[in-house]
Amino acid sequence: MTMRTLLTAAAIISTAGFGVGHSPASQNSSHTSIIPLAFASADAQRGEALVAFDPQSDLLPPEAWAKADPADSLYRLAREAMARGDYKRAAEIFHRIPERYPQSAYASQSIYYEAFALYRSGGDDDLSTARDRLKQLKQKDAKIWKSDGAVLFTRVCGELAKRGDQDCAKSTYDAAEGGNDVVSGQALTIPGQGRSCDPDADENNDERIMALQALLNMDAERAMPILKQVLARRDACSVALRRKAVFLVSQKRTAETASLLMSVARSDPDQETREQAVFWLSQVPGSTPLLEEILKGNGDENIKDKALFALSQQNEPRAAQILRDFAARENENSDLREKAIFWLGQRHSTENTEFLRGLYSRLTNQDLKEKILFSLSQQRGAGNEQWLMNIAVNPKEDIELRKKALFWAGQSGVAISEMSKLYDRVNDSEMKEAIIFGLSQRQRDPGAMDKLFDIAKNEKDAELRKKAIFWLGQSRDPRVQQFLMDLINK
Repeated sequence: MTMRTLLTAAAIISTAGFGVGHSPASQNSSHTSIIPLAFASADAQRGEALVAFDPQSDLLPPEAWAKADPADSLYRLAREAMARGDYKRAAEIFHRIPERYPQSAYASQSIYYEAFALYRSGGDDDLSTARDRLKQLKQKDAKIWKSDGAVLFTRVCGELAKRGDQDCAKSTYDAAEGGNDVVSGQALTIPGQGRSCDPDADENNDERIMALQALLNMDAERAMPILKQVLARRDACSVALRRKAVFLVSQKRTAETASLLMSVARSDPDQETREQAVFWLSQVPGSTPLLEEILKGNGDENIKDKALFALSQQNEPRAAQILRDFAARENENSDLREKAIFWLGQRHSTENTEFLRGLYSRLTNQDLKEKILFSLSQQRGAGNEQWLMNIAVNPKEDIELRKKALFWAGQSGVAISEMSKLYDRVNDSEMKEAIIFGLSQRQRDPGAMDKLFDIAKNEKDAELRKKAIFWLGQSRDPRVQQFLMDLINK
């Protein structure tokens, strides 16, 4: 799981997905398409919450492949019902295929997709029936069970457990705790005997992770000991489990949540798992001292980067002070200091504004100064536009910084009259060109357009006149057409 994925997950609590069934061996590939949500029936909508964020939940069964098969027409009808989102009807038709034609090439697929359609319907009885059908699938077709059925079963049983089914609750806890098959209670495949050890492999097809995911909506008293056991593992094949466990721990608001995540951040052998632990600290109240500890240490810069983000999500004043202290430390990595400055700019407060202005005057690093210009431009209503203009007119400042300050002042809404006066006052052609560009970005302001017309008509520097004419040509001002005609006929 990448950190980009994590940023998305911070906004929504994603539900784990599952497979969509194997296409037959005679097929080269499985043809799939997305079911339009607009066609979803009322029955189907009842189960929508179960898989709202499941990227694979609406994939269709493979297209019919055995035209001579006696169940071919039924399979096509069931598939059409799935495409309409009529899951009740699809489940009914899929059920008929193995019942009437047990030797059909479609029989095993139909058992799987009957269970899938029932799961999508979402009722208690539907889920119980789906569980029973998947148990039948395990006995009938080990290949489809192993590839897709086991994962769907774990998902179905996890949902039933949340609704009070004691058998499923016990099976799910046992599977998460001991790595047992949810159906039989037998040990799952151990490392080196068939299970993938790739931590970035598709977690939607791993029943171990499905079992862990089912702990999300269960009580913390029972879930936390299991999650702690998972996080204590160090074998290569537990990396994906530990990454998932880190997220699940962050969602359990207990007295030990923050300290457990901190322990992972310090000691887990997997870099991505450590980074995720720090990231999820941003969601845990009371984690500010732990994040400060990370920033004061000499640890990994990627970990510090996540700690800066996590602090930016904390609302307490101490978090902002830690960010300010870090931004001011000259011995820290400049890229990380830029991050701290950026996050301070996103937290509008008098303390942050005054700090950033003061820090600017002490810095010699051009990149850091530029980041402060941007950050202050994001804080409207604090007088920063005038402060930026003061930088722009200061001849002692680097010309590039003056141009950047001018641009951000314009974006912050500095008065057009200020920009116009500055144009008349400066002699540097680069600054004048920057002002012309700034005016061009304020086309809805009549004063900005008036000044561009004035420059196009009266500026002595031909290159600057051309710039003004160019930007006028990009505007929708009704006067431009006649002005250009006058120039052509001049």
